[in-house]
Amino acid sequence: MSCNYSDGLSSYENKGKIGLKEIFEPEESVIKKVKELAKWIDSASHVVVHTGAGISTSAGIPDFRGPNGVWTLEKQGLKPSVNISFDDAVPTITHMALLEMINTGKIHYIVSQNIDGLHLRSGLPRDYISELHGNMFTEQCNVCKRQFVRKSATISVGQKCLNVPCPSIKLNSRACRGKMYDTVLDWEHDLPEKDLKLADYHSSIADLSICLGTTLQIVPSGNLPLYTKRNGTGKMVICNLQPTKHDRKADLILNTYVDDVMRKLLEHLHLKLPAYSVDNDPTKNADLLSWTISDSNVKQMQKIYQTQYLALKKKSSISYEKVKMKKKENTHN
Repeated sequence: MSCNYSDGLSSYENKGKIGLKEIFEPEESVIKKVKELAKWIDSASHVVVHTGAGISTSAGIPDFRGPNGVWTLEKQGLKPSVNISFDDAVPTITHMALLEMINTGKIHYIVSQNIDGLHLRSGLPRDYISELHGNMFTEQCNVCKRQFVRKSATISVGQKCLNVPCPSIKLNSRACRGKMYDTVLDWEHDLPEKDLKLADYHSSIADLSICLGTTLQIVPSGNLPLYTKRNGTGKMVICNLQPTKHDRKADLILNTYVDDVMRKLLEHLHLKLPAYSVDNDPTKNADLLSWTISDSNVKQMQKIYQTQYLALKKKSSISYEKVKMKKKENTHN
């Protein structure tokens, strides 16, 4: 549960702005904006979605900074009245819509701050997501660094030893002698290296960043969507019920329920919403499943990043020089 997760973290006062008033814009405005967003997705070459706790509230998992969020109520000495266990929660409309958009090539990568494991449980492949703050349904060996899917949510947080031997078998057929640890970060922990690298690479070459259910207050994850603005041609979209840290830099803001936006978006993109299936949920699979980011995946993305990012920088530089020359001509005229 979100409360148990929060209780397991070390004490930390600077949790950002909490309890901000929620904003609900008119339905007509939402319909118009979603239609525009669908056009942007269809014309974009690399779309990256950034997800926060707001996409899991409809699954019964409270957010942290909303009017009834864990940290908002904590300040009042209260706890959320609705707080389902991580094991009982199931992926929302947004999780399943994102899976469909990944499978059909409409979006290309997801960067998530969420630790609830609902992206994993939707059936999303590991190659398409960076989990910057960990996952309650994964564990990692302290020796070989491989990650595996758990059948139930870990009861510990803060990368603590679970006193379980690593199930990995080395190339020489010998068992790894490491121990498994939970992957959920505490405040003082560094972000997982491979997840962060891939999030950085994908965010850097994105020409469309879509932020869903996040106030973008936690860094560095909250600043990654801004990378799409660096070349001067990329767009950033924010869908959240509360104001966010980067609203002024957004090209489009939708203040409504994320599930509502995603349902409408699928209709405009002529896609069907898949239903959550236990058969596709790795946590329900009897087999031991890996959740490890491969080194080859990181290296491959690094090459793409180096090629495309340099091209974007060059394009941005040329565009800047054209604007500069045009201003100069106008001044002389």
